[in-house]
Amino acid sequence: MTPGRPLPLAALVGLLLALPALAPAALAFSPPPPRGPPHPSAAAVSLASLRMAAGDGGPADDPPSPSSGPGSAPPGPRSGAARRGSGLGRRRSAAGSGSGSGSASGSGPPGPASAGPRQRRSGGRRAVPPPAPPRERAPHQFDHTLEDARPFVDGRTEAAGQVPNEDAPPLSIPGGGGASSRDGDEVLHEHVGSASLDGIFPGLGFSRRFASSGRFRTELRTALRADVFDTTPAYHSMSEKARRMLLLPDSSLQGSWRCGAGRWARKGGAGAGEGGGRMTALTEVLRRHLGEGAPTGDEFLDGIGALCGSEPSTHWIDIVGVLDRRISHSWHMDTGRSRNGDTRTVLLAFPPEDDYDGVGVFSHIVKLERERHAAEDHPPSEPVVFADLQVSEEHIVRPCFREGREIIYYRDIDVLHSSPDVAYRASVMRFM
Repeated sequence: MTPGRPLPLAALVGLLLALPALAPAALAFSPPPPRGPPHPSAAAVSLASLRMAAGDGGPADDPPSPSSGPGSAPPGPRSGAARRGSGLGRRRSAAGSGSGSGSASGSGPPGPASAGPRQRRSGGRRAVPPPAPPRERAPHQFDHTLEDARPFVDGRTEAAGQVPNEDAPPLSIPGGGGASSRDGDEVLHEHVGSASLDGIFPGLGFSRRFASSGRFRTELRTALRADVFDTTPAYHSMSEKARRMLLLPDSSLQGSWRCGAGRWARKGGAGAGEGGGRMTALTEVLRRHLGEGAPTGDEFLDGIGALCGSEPSTHWIDIVGVLDRRISHSWHMDTGRSRNGDTRTVLLAFPPEDDYDGVGVFSHIVKLERERHAAEDHPPSEPVVFADLQVSEEHIVRPCFREGREIIYYRDIDVLHSSPDVAYRASVMRFM
């Protein structure tokens, strides 16, 4: 054809008549349909498409396309473009497209084929993801705004600015305090007592060594935790990886402190009353630092546990808590009970530095004007929480740690207590 000359009329008519047959081939270059939920016949469609791409026209009894009429040409060999267009048409049908093009013979009117690609282009856009749900906050953060929740602080500096206030007046809880508890007798004795390691294990210089040697404190705490873990049956099914994680120094750990008549047992080995001691690693540490006259590890735990009174639960926990943050006090009692009237909670503190004399190591305390007893139906394993109780600084006691005062104790019915609002410690061990 000579450039610049108009097309002959016959050629133009032939081109127009050929347009319907070109529609399937044009569809082969349209964008793929959007992904959607699997169609029941998706596997069959994919298999048919693969067979057509390999040159196989499909099963011999493959029915004609619904668009094929009585006057359609019989099926026969098709070009690669036609086969690809037919396969895409089937896949488009399986994905829910409304286009009727892509018949086996390629005959029939084009119908709405021109609208198909536009719909597919619109549907093929990346879907906008739903908005992310609001980030949940930890329970202790609900009393703060997001900006003010638990800001970082320097624990040492903050604790140095706090007043022990150990002569604080007792608090009278008005209107029941909003907790499942009741008033008892007026508290006339000392609310909080203290003890020293020298007083329990005399003649060893225990308090001096404990206060002045971070290495001793770390080794003592590490050995004690390992012995408790290894002799607590509830931990025996845990993996070595879980053991390492639970024994990390910033992880809390619990068990029983009782050794002499306790229910401890070694994994696959001896238990209480079967010969041999329980706290073997702790014994080695105490002997190495305090000499041959040092107590065994069993004697160490049972000696401190004896301060718990006549009917203790023997529960023990090593608490680290939140460090380098300021948190709100959460006033509560652990059980709201004191069996036989002499059962006490005992705290052994591990300071964060040598020769420390200050607050932030022990729990904070509010002395009560009258005993506070848990309701009879209150579960003994759940704390009695005074969530709505507002306590002024006048009544908050921040007990001091120092050499010769490594231990404090109190009856759970005489005081409310809380984690320090600013903790500065390695840990505190609670014996009950």
